[in-house]
Amino acid sequence: MAAEQELLEACIEAARRGGAVLRERWGKHRTVELKGGIDLVTDADRASEAAVLGFLADRFPGADVLAEESGASGAGAGGLRFIVDPLDGTTNYAHGLPVFAVNVAVTDARGLAAAATYDPLREELFTAARSRGAFLGGVRLAPSGGTEVNSALLVTGFPYDIHSEHELPLRLFGAFVTRARGVRRLGSAALDLAYVACGRFDGFWEQRLKPWDVAAGILLAREAGARVTDLDGGDRMLETGDILAASPALHGPMLDVIAHVRGGGR
Repeated sequence: MAAEQELLEACIEAARRGGAVLRERWGKHRTVELKGGIDLVTDADRASEAAVLGFLADRFPGADVLAEESGASGAGAGGLRFIVDPLDGTTNYAHGLPVFAVNVAVTDARGLAAAATYDPLREELFTAARSRGAFLGGVRLAPSGGTEVNSALLVTGFPYDIHSEHELPLRLFGAFVTRARGVRRLGSAALDLAYVACGRFDGFWEQRLKPWDVAAGILLAREAGARVTDLDGGDRMLETGDILAASPALHGPMLDVIAHVRGGGR
């Protein structure tokens, strides 16, 4: 089985290739389609994914892939599974808002092994490998020292079914926005998690995300030293799509707020 370093190098190169496509097409005419009520896909998503998957197919023939636009493929060769989001922040990209990234993560028999989140406009490359830490460029990452919700800068997002299933997301948002120093909404879960990993945000929560949104960020945040769980404090983020990531001392207080709201409080 491939070692973490080899897998990390593959994630980095794949993310860079996808990012190069997004950067080259940035600011040009977009072909935009609806996948759901408010969920978009552009020609740039598809072109980036083709670049990422083409590289991975050459490097690891037959490996499983789960990609946002093309779904699941592969024959399970080597026990590897790459999880790819070729453009996290599609709505931002389509509207000309420069907040988006490419996400590439890989799992093996032991779980998440390596990951890269690449912001091609800022040239920021966030990387992590199991038990080896998380980095931005050559700088090792660490979460903030935040300990209290009332002094925290938090970030969140809303699920794509927010128009029909809004009750709990809005109650959670209300609870945090009235308690925290500030709450931001960037529109890219990939960058939300990377920014928790490097301490720009103290904490992040969201519901009903997809594996390609969060797989890379889970490893980044954990390897940086943040605590990452689902909204019950468990480890089913990739299954449920619900996630809470925060500095270690802040995670518990945020989990308490979530439990209070879900129990009927505000």
